[in-house]
Amino acid sequence: MSEPILKVEAIVKNFGGLCAVNSVSFEIKPGEIVGLIGPNGAGKTTLFNVISGYHTPTEGKVFFKGKEVTGFRPYQLAELGIGRTFQVVKPFRGLTVLENVIIASFARHPKRRPAEEHAWKMLKFTGLDSQAAKSASSLTLAGLKRLELSKALALEPTLLLLDEVVAGLNPSEADKTIELILKIREKGISILIVEHIMRVIMNISDRVVVLNFGKQIALGRPTEVAGDPVVIQAYLGEEAA
Repeated sequence: MSEPILKVEAIVKNFGGLCAVNSVSFEIKPGEIVGLIGPNGAGKTTLFNVISGYHTPTEGKVFFKGKEVTGFRPYQLAELGIGRTFQVVKPFRGLTVLENVIIASFARHPKRRPAEEHAWKMLKFTGLDSQAAKSASSLTLAGLKRLELSKALALEPTLLLLDEVVAGLNPSEADKTIELILKIREKGISILIVEHIMRVIMNISDRVVVLNFGKQIALGRPTEVAGDPVVIQAYLGEEAA
């Protein structure tokens, strides 16, 4: 049995007297897509930020490819092969779409020409190559989300953390993004995705982790989780109502 690419072990994160994440444990296998869901305030973003190095856990450990990376900074994790997107997209608005991705490509390709060639490959993969010369600030929300994905992929990650990449998109744009996420997995990249849209999570995830008030209340295949009475009460019931 292959070693998990990511292992989260009894993670606790406190902010003063508030326990935002309370003893959460799960793992991601190579090539797997794991969904992370829960109501607003469930602790999803905090856990995401612990895994990606923006917060150090109060307790618990994070392992990447068998190596403990608890407390590593985001740039150290990026060097190891963990990329992430952000819910609030913040491109370099004064630069073109291509220039945005070139900047990210420098992390793996320090010289300009190889970095530019790599950036073009990423834009072709995400379907943004036709808009490469445009200012990043002129993109639609769907375009900005694809640019965010292009920049994250330019780091050549083996694990990609996706933070609400479908939020705010219309159904057609959402479907295209789902197709893109599945193409990313076909490249051998493992994915942890936070998303509020249940249709997305249930269609693409191999397994789903459910948080509520910082605690892990379920972990399993999408069909198992969708039928769990505790999950329905805590979260899915909101959509069914």
